[in-house]
Amino acid sequence: MKSKFIKTGILLFISSLQVVFAQSGIIKGKITTSDGKPAEFVNIILKGTTKGAVADVEGNYEIKNIKEGNYTIQATFVGLKTASKKVTIENGQTANLDFVLEANASQLQEVLVTANPSKYVTDYPSISLRLKTPLLEIPQNIQVITRQNLQDQQIFDMQEGVIRNVSGATRSEHWENYARIVMRGSRIAAFRNGMNVQATWGPLNEDMSMVERIEFVKGPAGFMLASGEPSGFYNVVTKKPTGITKGEANMTIGSFGTYRTTVDLDGLLSKDGKLQYRLNVMGQMKGTQRAFEYNNRVSIAPVIKYQINPNTSITAEYTYQGVNMSPLGSNYIYSPNNLGDVAADFTTLESNMAPTKINDQSLFVTLSHSINNNWKFTGQIAYMNFSQVGSSLWPSGFKGDTLQRATSVWDILGQTRVGQFFVNGDVETGRIKHRILAGVDMGDKDYYHDWAQGGAIVGSQGFNVYNPVFGKVPASAYPKFDRSLSIRERGVHYNNLYTALYAQDEIRLLDDKLRFTLAGRYTSTGDEDPYSGKVTAGKFTPRIGVSYSLNKNTSVYAVLDESFIPQAGASYTGKKFDPITGTNKEIGFKREWLDGRWTASVAAYQITKNNVLTADPVNQFFSVQLGQTKTQGIEFDVRGQILTGLDVTMNYAYTDGKVTKDTENQQVDRQLPGTDKHIANAWLSYRVPSGAAQGLGLSLGISHATGRTSWYSEYDKTIDPAMPSYTRFDAAASYQFGKFGVALNVNNLFNADVISGAYYSWSKFYYWQAEAMRNTRLSINYKF
Repeated sequence: MKSKFIKTGILLFISSLQVVFAQSGIIKGKITTSDGKPAEFVNIILKGTTKGAVADVEGNYEIKNIKEGNYTIQATFVGLKTASKKVTIENGQTANLDFVLEANASQLQEVLVTANPSKYVTDYPSISLRLKTPLLEIPQNIQVITRQNLQDQQIFDMQEGVIRNVSGATRSEHWENYARIVMRGSRIAAFRNGMNVQATWGPLNEDMSMVERIEFVKGPAGFMLASGEPSGFYNVVTKKPTGITKGEANMTIGSFGTYRTTVDLDGLLSKDGKLQYRLNVMGQMKGTQRAFEYNNRVSIAPVIKYQINPNTSITAEYTYQGVNMSPLGSNYIYSPNNLGDVAADFTTLESNMAPTKINDQSLFVTLSHSINNNWKFTGQIAYMNFSQVGSSLWPSGFKGDTLQRATSVWDILGQTRVGQFFVNGDVETGRIKHRILAGVDMGDKDYYHDWAQGGAIVGSQGFNVYNPVFGKVPASAYPKFDRSLSIRERGVHYNNLYTALYAQDEIRLLDDKLRFTLAGRYTSTGDEDPYSGKVTAGKFTPRIGVSYSLNKNTSVYAVLDESFIPQAGASYTGKKFDPITGTNKEIGFKREWLDGRWTASVAAYQITKNNVLTADPVNQFFSVQLGQTKTQGIEFDVRGQILTGLDVTMNYAYTDGKVTKDTENQQVDRQLPGTDKHIANAWLSYRVPSGAAQGLGLSLGISHATGRTSWYSEYDKTIDPAMPSYTRFDAAASYQFGKFGVALNVNNLFNADVISGAYYSWSKFYYWQAEAMRNTRLSINYKF
């Protein structure tokens, strides 16, 4: 009986994979310019449907699974005249439809360089998220920050105003070179090009000169994450070759001695166009509102792509980022009395302190192969090396109003190896369509840290935080660090090793209007640290989602997802920690207006996390397993061009995160650390489209947050962890003279106090970081 059951199951499984050709048709063709050259990136739209395509490097396009009937198909590219043709689709037939644009290849390049299509809107996630489905149809809240957003706001790195462009994201204070972003109740992981690069003290923030877009993926999305917080992650997508020869140079000067230059070159290395390159170079010298503080950086990011044949390409991307900066921790402010009662330009730096130096290198290699019209294979391998030699500043305490300054060594060696192989495929079983995703993730993250050496800065005992005096500390007063042993020999070692298998089936019914997502992932991990030794764990995490198109512009969705986070370490008594498990429930609504020129989405969610850790109130440097937390909220995002010339990014989020079960500290109903209950942002950018003032642009931004908490002292019952609300305004003016442009940005226009910090219960003082008061950046750029 058992054997018969197994055979029946095998037969059913095989039959489900058979491709049965549905009664539908195909449109394909080639787009060329008037001089016969292929036209890449041209949009092909089948009017009256949600179907379309984008021409590839050879100008070819194909649209499949079209119902029988009469249609109008359009070839569009911003800045060029739209071409339209009528076509009749018959069952099982292929219609060949070619277009010739009324432009030559150089005109097309000119339009690509100078046009500003869909400034703040994109229809699809990047290929690094492994999804072939439009954002409108995905049963999840994914927000994309475009390159134009970053340029308009003159953002240099993730530490700056990136989070204003996505609902519910806030940045907690921490060391200067990586972003600690909290969303939906917990810190989200850092991804780059679809690979998890999150590390204990890294990675180094990607400079925005090399970034094409940033995708905020909300919810755990178990098929994307090997292991991570159920709140989601952000994915930095770096620039790749486009196959079109173009370039851009940008120069910026600004407050606090800011000098910055970037160059972006894109083009061909062979006449046949198969070998392509992209090169981004950046140099920066930048200070802050604090005396003696600086962060000087260089980055070089060459990318080579070889189009082996129309179906296969290989891309190699190397990135080097070098940093020479003042000691870490110099952006902290301290007080013995209250949060925020010391000026924003306070510093514990001295001019004769030795710098901290960082070298960050990475290599990403991607192989992409189209097996046939329905199946595609992608392989990615990455290696990252992070080296830091320097020091950090942290006081030992106060005597009255006098701060006892101290410093310690802060050296790091980190090596990350990540690999991914996955396939995407479209299959039909009868009248049911399947969009398959399956693959394997592997990662090995190895880190060594040395912060054990340090001591008081001799001669700084008279450093009153309300009236600091500088220049009284000789070089001989600083602690001497012994680096005779390598970081491997003297450092604390951490290792995270994981392997994961995943599969997803997006089942499409009712002419693609109804979509069910069934997915699962099994993750096996092995974490190792000096306190608890090696901790292994494994778990299967399922995902169920549904999305329905009310019409071609509107969809609703619901998703149930789980997450799994192994936890290395042990309590003071030696008990090893159980993994965090999380469940995410979410429903949402998405809509496009004006042919996709602007979009809106609303999402409501609830996330439950079990086995959460918090600081041990009795034993410093140890943690206890708290119990359970629950976060629920509503998010609203609008982005795009709502009127001709007026582009907007607006969002609002209500986040209610609380402790629901507490096995140690009786903290039930306390607000979760690092969360802001209400966050609202808006960025409006208007550029005069015609007339005497054509090219003039004006922008205004506003950010507001209230109901804020610190990320550190939340579970100290004796201290009110609330942080002050803030409302911050920013503005910009620009002018575009053809290929030449100039822009002036004014940040924190009305000098709002924006701080993030906590009460440090062990040394009994307050600490925080403060954003700068009004400051400016003036840039010029030239596109060629």
